[in-house]
Amino acid sequence: MILDHLARLTDARGIVEHADGARPARRFGYCTDDAGRLLGLVAALPPNLATRRLALAAVGFLEAARSESEVFRLRRIGDDWTDDQPSDDATGRALQGLAGGAHAPWADVRRRSRALLESVGSFTSPFARASAHVVLAAVTLLERDPTDPVGRRLLDDGASGLPEAGRDTRWPWPEPRLTYANALLPEALLAGAHARGDASGAERALRLLAWLVVEETRGDHFSFVPATGRGPRERGPAFDQQPIEAWAMADAATRAWRLTGDPHWAEVVRMARAWFAGRNDVGITVGDVATGAGFDGLRRDGVNHNQGAESTMAFVATCWRAAQVSGRAGPRVLVEGGVA
Repeated sequence: MILDHLARLTDARGIVEHADGARPARRFGYCTDDAGRLLGLVAALPPNLATRRLALAAVGFLEAARSESEVFRLRRIGDDWTDDQPSDDATGRALQGLAGGAHAPWADVRRRSRALLESVGSFTSPFARASAHVVLAAVTLLERDPTDPVGRRLLDDGASGLPEAGRDTRWPWPEPRLTYANALLPEALLAGAHARGDASGAERALRLLAWLVVEETRGDHFSFVPATGRGPRERGPAFDQQPIEAWAMADAATRAWRLTGDPHWAEVVRMARAWFAGRNDVGITVGDVATGAGFDGLRRDGVNHNQGAESTMAFVATCWRAAQVSGRAGPRVLVEGGVA
């Protein structure tokens, strides 16, 4: 994996949300969503100087985002926080990242992440994806210590907002439309059911994920849901397709592979990685292997050449998942540069 572009997007304030081509667009600022994603990602990667500095930037941003009146403030431009309303999804992502940070390879990152987690207390949300992130945060903690009180509390909090699959076999999805990071929902259902010892719930989650894989497959490749979503009667390729969809699918399938040992799920991870490599509806690469940058969407006529934080982390994380299921996830991250 190459982390050059991820390092380019990250400075002492955090990770820049947007980019103009490969150039960080600092005028748009830094957001809590991306700091949570970054912390969870680099805490799981093989440790070195670069991943440590990225982790410190991410946890520092989340410490600054934490406030008395709000769980986490949403966005900062320069040194000033904007008046954007707090976001449940961003808070969920922050909690998931902090749960990863609480088990990072570096003692100071672990300590600071744990302190932030304990400062939040309970967090419930009516939004499915926010709840899913909370469940995954809980499971990350409980996998290390099944008695972890923060993990138990977060598992209860998140499970209360997770929707179950519907009864219609043609459209079992728990929402009227597929929208964004869709595989996140069956992953959280699977992880939560496994943590509770609910075998039937885990089986239902696996069936839902399997349905989603079929729904988003066209021929031998993924044809992901576009940014506008997809409903039950909508078929055929649609655009812009987002890298976050491949990342969510790779994460969910990796979890399914680990829990079941079924090689089918490893192949699903590799399909998600192949989407970036050009096995997609357009036949064009959606990531730059020379820099580790991900492009901000697959269009009918090519790619969006902007290389923002979400898309870049999606590319790096999906490559990492593919390496894990293929047995190539050795302790080697090909960057030693610092954070700008």
